Parts: sequence; C-alpha cells; structure tokens
Amino acid sequence: MSVAREAEQAALPASAAASAAGRSREGRKQLATCSAGIIVTAIRPEEKHAGCQSTQMRNDLSGGREREEALRARGGREIFPSDAEYPALLREIPRPPNRLWARGLSLATGPAVAVVGARRASRAGLAAAGHLARGLARAGVTVVSGFARGIDAAAHRAALEAGGTTVAVFGCGLDVCYPPEHAGLLEELVRSGTALSEFDPGERPLPYYFPIRNRIIAGLSRLVLVVEAADRSGSLITAAAALEQGREVMAVPGSVLTDRHHGAHALIRDGATLITGVEDVLASLGRLPLGEDPRASADGPTGDPVLDALPIGESCPLDAIAARTGLQPAVLLARLLGLEVAGVVRRAEGGLFVRPGRSC
Repeated sequence: MSVAREAEQAALPASAAASAAGRSREGRKQLATCSAGIIVTAIRPEEKHAGCQSTQMRNDLSGGREREEALRARGGREIFPSDAEYPALLREIPRPPNRLWARGLSLATGPAVAVVGARRASRAGLAAAGHLARGLARAGVTVVSGFARGIDAAAHRAALEAGGTTVAVFGCGLDVCYPPEHAGLLEELVRSGTALSEFDPGERPLPYYFPIRNRIIAGLSRLVLVVEAADRSGSLITAAAALEQGREVMAVPGSVLTDRHHGAHALIRDGATLITGVEDVLASLGRLPLGEDPRASADGPTGDPVLDALPIGESCPLDAIAARTGLQPAVLLARLLGLEVAGVVRRAEGGLFVRPGRSC
C-alpha cells in the first residue's frame, strides 16, 4: 500500500496500531487511546531525530534552518502558544502543539467547523461537502479541513468560492505541497485563508503524521462534520479526537447500498448528530435558531441544489428531484425530511414533494 493511501486510511485497530508502533524506528511515540476504540500513534515533532548520530544531527539542523528561512521567504511564520494568534480552542486540547507554522492570513477568531471525509469520495459526497462548506462560509464560519484529496479539497474550494475563510492543516511541512496536484489550490488558499502545520519545513507526508494532524483539525473547530466515511476512514480519527476534546460530532447520512458511509452511519448510531443541511450546523453554533431557514420564503435561486430543483408550487416526484440534483435517493430523502421539518418543503399526495410559495 502506498504512503498516500496509508496516510488517508490511518485508522487502525488497537492491536495493529500497537504492533506498528513497536516496529517503528522514528523515535519515541505516544499512544493516545481515542473514544472510538482507535489508537492514534503520536510522534512529537521535536523528538523525531532522537537516537541519530551527532554528525547527522548537525547536518539535519543545518538543512532545517535553511528550509525554515526558505519558508519564511515565502511568507511562512511561526506561531507559539504565547502569541495572540495561537487559537484559544487549540490551547484547550490534550497535547497542544508547541509551535505552529503558518502561511496566509492571520487565523480567524470566529467560529470554525471541520468538514472531513473520504479521499476517494463519490460525486454526491463531493457535492454535499461543497454545499455545506459554502453555506458555512457564507454565514461567516471558518471551514477547517486537511487539504487531502476528495472531501477535504471540496470543502476548501467551496469556502473560497463563497468568499469565506478556510484553514488547511497539513500532515507534512508547509513547504511540501501534498498532494502535489493541489499546488494551485494552495496558492489560492493562502491568499484568502491559512495553511497550518506543526511539522518542521521539509517533513515528508509520512503515514503516521496524518493521525497527529487530525487532532489539530478537531482542536481548531467548534464541531467536526463527517460527510462521507467508510469503516477505516481517517476522518473517524478526527471524530474520535473531537470527542476526546469535548467537541460535537455531526455526520451526513448516505446510502446503505454502499460501504462508503459505514463509518458515518456508525458515528450516528453511537450518538453523533445526523445532518440534513447547513442550517443544522448553524443552529448548533447558535447562528441560526432551530426551525428557522432564511431561504424558506425565497422566490428565486437559493444556492441549495435541492430547493432549486423544486420550482415554487410545482409538485415533483423523488426520481425527478434526484435527476436534477445528482444526489442518491437515500441522501436526498434525508435532506427532504430536514427541509420538511423546517417547513421549507411539504409532502403532497402520491409521494410528491412541493416547495410552497410566499403566500403559503
């Protein structure tokens, strides 16, 4: 299995993680048991050279200083716990990072939500992540994710497209663009958001760095939203870290006909909040009262693909709405149910759905 695949599927059973930790040659490790029954192998970045020969250490230090200076020349900066920019929420977590590297804007002080999920996401999953991130960004919420392929990238892009702020937490040094095809996204992101890492410049994206990274994604956020996750998805480590930190976990339901959603469904079964739309997240943040949807009486385009697929006053069958939105029926039904509870959509005879007009 490649490094990239291992990094994104780093949620291991406890016995496998303990065995892997015992075989590692990268210095001392901590094993932090998360509430989801997953053991996260954590390596303190400052300890990574323990046991090296003194000559090698001098070479590494010399090269490290050069890489640090090169990163500073590209706008990189260090953030320490004593600095005003160091996020207050991050100070509260177990094992907060002793130093962060950052590129881009100063870290926002407003509410932040982590949007995480599968690297090999479905088209519906990417659409859901983009829709949720876009809605959060428009409401002034910072979108936090891990800069990986799939759900992470969709969330970052949607937040930027909406004119909002997003934070990308790296599992490597900030001077290493991983995955490499995200180079364009990175440059756009540091103009309107922030790239962040606790790893030194030059650190490669090693598999066990990603679980360490995930605790920071959760630590920066008021809550963690899992969009699409299979049984061994790395996003489950982020959810476990959030629970350990006392943060809320939410999950988007999906079809039972595929294993893409097994992890998200397990979270919901174990108590995570089921999400049917961005208003659920905003309500949890206190930015939108429950049951209140500012789009409920809008007569024009809403930005919500489900509502826009329902012309006001027109009764539509489920398959027609699915064809217009591209959403899987199970996901679409959950979304329609949430809109029905909010009073934005009502169910008509014959299993049809209708979006009432202003006069209704």
